[in-house]
Amino acid sequence: MTTADRFRAAVDNRDLAALDDLFTEDVRLYSPVKFTPFEGKSDVLGLFGVLLRTFEDFRYIGNHTGTAQTSGDGTPAPSAVLLFRATAGGKEIHGIDLLHFGDDGRIKEFTVMVRPQSAVHALGEAVLSGLVADGLVPAPAPASASADR
Repeated sequence: MTTADRFRAAVDNRDLAALDDLFTEDVRLYSPVKFTPFEGKSDVLGLFGVLLRTFEDFRYIGNHTGTAQTSGDGTPAPSAVLLFRATAGGKEIHGIDLLHFGDDGRIKEFTVMVRPQSAVHALGEAVLSGLVADGLVPAPAPASASADR
C-alpha cells in the first residue's frame, strides 16, 4: 500500500494517529486560505483535526501519481494528486490534495486547492473558527468602529 493509499484511508477513517505516521517532522501544508504554509507535524496535525470535523460528506473521487517540483526547494519529488468532493458551510467543494513525498516515502509537502471561490471563503471561515476553538491560532481582532465608517 502506498503512502497516498494510507493517507486516503486515514482521512476516510478520520484517524489522526494514522496521519501522524505519514508526515515528516518538517512537513509543510499550503492552504487555499492562508498565504504562508502551516509548518511542522504538530501544526499540520492540528489543522487536520479541525478539517476532519469541518468537512461534511468528504470523499476522494480519483487520483494521479507522478513527479512534481516542490514549493520548498523546487526539486522534483514523487507526488500524488487526490481529487475530492465535500461540503463545508453549506457550500459544495471541489478540490485536490497534492502530496509530495520525501526520500523515506512520508509526506513532506502538502498543497490543497479548492474551488469555487464561495467554497474557499466558507471553508476558510469554518477552519479559522475551529483553529481558534482548539487554541491553535489567536482569535482575530475585532474590526474597529472607525473601519465601519
